[in-house]
Amino acid sequence: QVQLVESGGGLVQPGGSLRLSCAASGFTFSRYTMSWYRQAPGKQRELVAAISSSTTNYADSVKGRFIISRDNVKNTVSLQMNRLKPEDTAVYYCNAQNVFQGYWGQGTQVTVSS
Repeated sequence: QVQLVESGGGLVQPGGSLRLSCAASGFTFSRYTMSWYRQAPGKQRELVAAISSSTTNYADSVKGRFIISRDNVKNTVSLQMNRLKPEDTAVYYCNAQNVFQGYWGQGTQVTVSS
């Protein structure tokens, strides 16, 4: 069975850091583009960062602050989030996508508040 399990969310102060992790199983991890999305209350779900075998992409709002990485041996993807802002508050979702199939994790809450 396919599983994407996020961890690492929590409450942090503005300017702080969090590292999110997503553990994947049940599919050929290396053949999928892995992404982090986020959704704040009342807002559209948006792409935060994506990593394929060759490229990384970041939303303009997080560029220079967040770093996405993957480990194709451990089948994990991570999102290092630095200099967090209140507007980063959202549920963060791990996504796996290829041409034929996409999968979603359950989400992990990130709250940035003083």
